[in-house]
Amino acid sequence: MDSDALDRATDVADVVVTQVRALDGFLQDREATDRLIVEEPLSIRLDDTLVTTTMRTPGHDLELAVGFCFTEGLLHDAPVVDVAHCAGVRFGRAIPTASAGETKLTQSNTVVVRTAGRAPVPTPRLGTTSSSCGWCGSEQLEALAARLEPVDVAATMDRATLMAVADRARAQQGLFRDTGASHGAAAFDGDANIVVLREDVGRHNAVDKVIGRLHLDDRTMVPSDWGLFVSGRASIEMVQKAWAAGFGTLIAVSAPTALAVDAARRAGMTLAGFVRDTGFNIYSPAPR
Repeated sequence: MDSDALDRATDVADVVVTQVRALDGFLQDREATDRLIVEEPLSIRLDDTLVTTTMRTPGHDLELAVGFCFTEGLLHDAPVVDVAHCAGVRFGRAIPTASAGETKLTQSNTVVVRTAGRAPVPTPRLGTTSSSCGWCGSEQLEALAARLEPVDVAATMDRATLMAVADRARAQQGLFRDTGASHGAAAFDGDANIVVLREDVGRHNAVDKVIGRLHLDDRTMVPSDWGLFVSGRASIEMVQKAWAAGFGTLIAVSAPTALAVDAARRAGMTLAGFVRDTGFNIYSPAPR
C-alpha cells in the first residue's frame, strides 16, 4: 500500500457530540456522531534543511511537500530525485490497516524532498504555517514579479467553461461533504475537465497538493490554457502558486484580495471570483 493511501484513512475522525435541535417549539438535546476533518502538523525538509512546518489534513503529503517547495521557488529548477516520509510514528494517531491481518505501517509527520544537493540551501520559514494562510505582504508582489515571467496566455477561457468547472469541482469534494470543513483545489483543462483535485483544511495546502501531483507527473509547467479552481478566497498566495505553475486562469468561489488582483494583472492571468452557475466577476485583466 502506498503512503498516501495510508494517509487518506486518517483525514477524518468520528466524534460523539451533543446535537441541539428545535423540535415542536422546544430545544432538544440528543447524542450523535459527527465527522470532523483532521488537522496535524507536517514538517517539510528540502535535502538537509527544515523549510517549514504546516498544519494540514493528512493525505497526499508527498505531493504537498513537492508542491510547496516548487511554488515557493525553493527548487530553482533542480529535479526532485526522491520524496518520502521519514521513518517514525505519526503524531498522536495510529495508522489503520487496510485489511485484517495486514502488517501495520507507521509514518512520521515529516517529509523530505531530495534533490541530491542540486537545489540551493533554502532559508527556512520561522514558526508554523497555519492552515488558514501562509505569509503574505506587498513586498511579495515585487519578489514574484522579479522571479516569474508573465503567463503566456493565447486566448481567454470560455466563460461558460469557468462556471462548469466550479460545479464539477464542488461535486468531487467528498471530504467537504463529510465534514463541511475542507478547502478544495483543482486543475482543469480548456474543456472544463478536472485533471486533478485535492482537499485539505488549508487552502494553500490543497493547491500545493494539486501542483505537487502535476510536478511529480513531470508537468513542471502546465499548459497556459489550463486553469486552477479554489473553493475559498483568492489571496496573493493563491495567485503566487498558480503563477509559479504556469496556470493562465485562476477562479475562486469567494472574493480575491486587492493584492491578489494586482498580482494577477502583473502576471497576465485571468482571475475570476464569486464563481457561481449564475455568473462571476472578472478582476483580471482589467476592463478596457
